[in-house]
Amino acid sequence: MTARTLSYWAATGLLAAELLAGAGLDLTRQPMAASVIAHLGYPAYLLTIVGVWKLLAVPAILAPGFLRLKEWAYAGIFFEMSGAVVSHAVCGDNKAMIAPLIFTVLGLASWWLRPESRVCGVRGLAKVEA
Repeated sequence: MTARTLSYWAATGLLAAELLAGAGLDLTRQPMAASVIAHLGYPAYLLTIVGVWKLLAVPAILAPGFLRLKEWAYAGIFFEMSGAVVSHAVCGDNKAMIAPLIFTVLGLASWWLRPESRVCGVRGLAKVEA
C-alpha cells in the first residue's frame, strides 16, 4: 500500500467517523448540537436536514463505485464544513471554528487523494485543444 493510499484512507476514515458522529448528534438533537446551531442563529430544523445529509454522505464516500455520487457528497461536505467555519467566524467564535476547519481540510484531502478507481472523469484540469 502506498503512502497516498494510506493517507487517503486515514483522511476518509476520520471524515466518515466525524460525519457519522455529527449525524447522530444532529438527528437526536443533542443539547450540544442544538445550542451551537441556536447560537449561530440557525433554526433548529436545520439539524435534521444537515444530519440526514451527513448520514447519507458516509456510505457515498466509503462504498466503491457511485463516482458521481461521491463528487456530490464531497461537495456537500465541503459546503457544510466550510459554512460552519464561516458561521463561527462571523459570530466571533474563533476557537469553535477550528474543528470544522480541520474537517474541511480532511474532506479536501480525502477528495484529492482518492485512487483513480474513485475519480469521476479526469483528475486535475482538463487540457483543451484549440
